[in-house]
Amino acid sequence: MLSLIGAIQDLLFPPVCVVCGQRLAHSQPPLFCDHCLGELAFINSPLCPCCGLAYNGGDDHLCGACLRQQYSFDRARSLLVYTPAVAPLILRLKFSGQLSALSSLGALTARSPSLDDLSEPDWIIPVPLYRKRLRQRGYNQATLIAQACFPQWRHKIRHNLLTRPQPTRPQTQLTGRARRTNLAHAFALVKEKDITGRDILLVDDVLTTGSTVNECAKTLRRGGARRIEIYTVARSWPEARRALLKEEPAPSDHEDRRGEPGALIGAADYQVR
Repeated sequence: MLSLIGAIQDLLFPPVCVVCGQRLAHSQPPLFCDHCLGELAFINSPLCPCCGLAYNGGDDHLCGACLRQQYSFDRARSLLVYTPAVAPLILRLKFSGQLSALSSLGALTARSPSLDDLSEPDWIIPVPLYRKRLRQRGYNQATLIAQACFPQWRHKIRHNLLTRPQPTRPQTQLTGRARRTNLAHAFALVKEKDITGRDILLVDDVLTTGSTVNECAKTLRRGGARRIEIYTVARSWPEARRALLKEEPAPSDHEDRRGEPGALIGAADYQVR
């Protein structure tokens, strides 16, 4: 009976690829055509055990940024590299209210080895939006991502523990150093007693320099959080930014390490696993 209902639904509402719109033969997420699925760059080991930066060879080891500075979070993991194949999904979700990709991102997350590195949290906290931006958008994309990617922990999602009382400039307009200054004291705790001694999983859409999630983690640490891990759908890196912007981008926190062993991996080097 369910298969019959599904067949009728596919007939009335033909499933399409969430990236290019090509007609698909099935409606089971993830909804990607073969070409677009092949263009996705999944993040796997070897990588930095702290921030999750991927390498093109060797073993897992701390990257230069994590050796130079101590982040306020314990671990960060991302599903995909933020390439031109992924950008439309994130941008449509954030700015156009197109939520159709959420189930596909959830299906990919369930298959991702990055989940194996994450501890089961006490609370899942989506990175909050400033209240005016939340009203304008009508939803927080980080909350929707958390619901789609962690259905088994949906009862742990809390959007009323961490707030963003101060408006800030969009991070995409700023360099790495300006990003950190822009976010200083941007976040605040609502119920500190609910944070003390807890293991937290912070969820956001894209990790670029890590400034946003690190500032959130600082606030949570001040509230006594025991362990803080990060999960994002995508991870930006310099070469992918050049492909997206088609110009030389401002330097990021990781861009000065091309000569190191285990240099940043390129999209062409990734294999879908």
